[in-house]
Amino acid sequence: MNSAPAPDKTQSVNLLDFDRKGLEAFFAVLGEKPFRATQLMKWIYQEGVDDFDRMTNLSKPLRSYLAEHGHIATPEVVVEQIASDGTRKWAMQTHCGNRVETVFIPEEGRGTLCVSSQIGCALACSFCSTAQQGFNRNLGTSEIIGQLLVAQRRLGPDKKITNVVMMGMGEPLLNFDNVVAAMHLMMDDFAFGLSKRRVTISTSGVVPAMYRLTQVCDVSLAVSLHAVTDELRDQLVPINKKYPLKELMEACRDNAKLAPRRTITFEYVMLDGVNDSMEDARGLIKLLKTVPSKLNLIPFNPFPGSPYRCSSNHTIHRFKTLLNEAGIVTTVRKTRGDDIDAACGQLVGKVDDKSRRHLKLKAMGFDSAA
Repeated sequence: MNSAPAPDKTQSVNLLDFDRKGLEAFFAVLGEKPFRATQLMKWIYQEGVDDFDRMTNLSKPLRSYLAEHGHIATPEVVVEQIASDGTRKWAMQTHCGNRVETVFIPEEGRGTLCVSSQIGCALACSFCSTAQQGFNRNLGTSEIIGQLLVAQRRLGPDKKITNVVMMGMGEPLLNFDNVVAAMHLMMDDFAFGLSKRRVTISTSGVVPAMYRLTQVCDVSLAVSLHAVTDELRDQLVPINKKYPLKELMEACRDNAKLAPRRTITFEYVMLDGVNDSMEDARGLIKLLKTVPSKLNLIPFNPFPGSPYRCSSNHTIHRFKTLLNEAGIVTTVRKTRGDDIDAACGQLVGKVDDKSRRHLKLKAMGFDSAA
């Protein structure tokens, strides 16, 4: 290394907080060439090495500097559960003592990891158990990508993570910069090397961030829809009061222009007597006809204190049939891991709402539906 100014030496830097561009900037300050970033990434993400002394293609002075001023730290697994269908759920503790939950869903030919982006969630969707826990804070990039590293190590060589869905705890687009940096690492050939078609970000409809996403990160998009009228969606997904359906669908059409051959996935939880009528199905057909889309119907997964019930199998089948006949590719998501509370909407972790952010969001129009 030369005598270029170094980063702040008063605290150790978690190097998992940087994507490739971030690491290149980090090394540039040290007077190092950009290729040092890819060397370090290969050691961490492909070789599984977190001991700088073992990174033999880095110079000894650089290794010493990294050991003194940097570290590689992931969340710590405090609980591991395995469901009867093979689904695995990990409760991971962060440095602040709170927990997030991460779920691995094995299927034939693929393995999907459901990753959290926040400790808790501030959006207060009334049918989601996570939303009832309150909101603590955003996860850092290291805590997001760290979930993949931990899961990869826990699964071992026999089970491979082929797909990642940002559908765990939290609203990913309200933690935009950290989530995007983590997704860059997921798709980087020197890290996890996943195809952009195999990385999906789910949103409840943070419209400005949806437009911003199309400019900086090409990944698959899933939208939590759950209602076809603003009146009902205001109750189920309160962010709709800020960004109603018309604005949401315009943002979806804009995103679809990014990759015309790719479809947007719309998520629709089936709630008995609430949003499961044939009139609702016809409303969905009208709403989705201008967007290249596919629809996932999600049987509601109950949690203590919830006022909702899942639609009957007969109702779900009729709903699906009407949509498919209208040319909307519609599937019913198979419930996985519900015996360990790992199914959609059941992730809770251990959250204390200390941020008062929910009060700020309420003032902005993000009221709870309760």
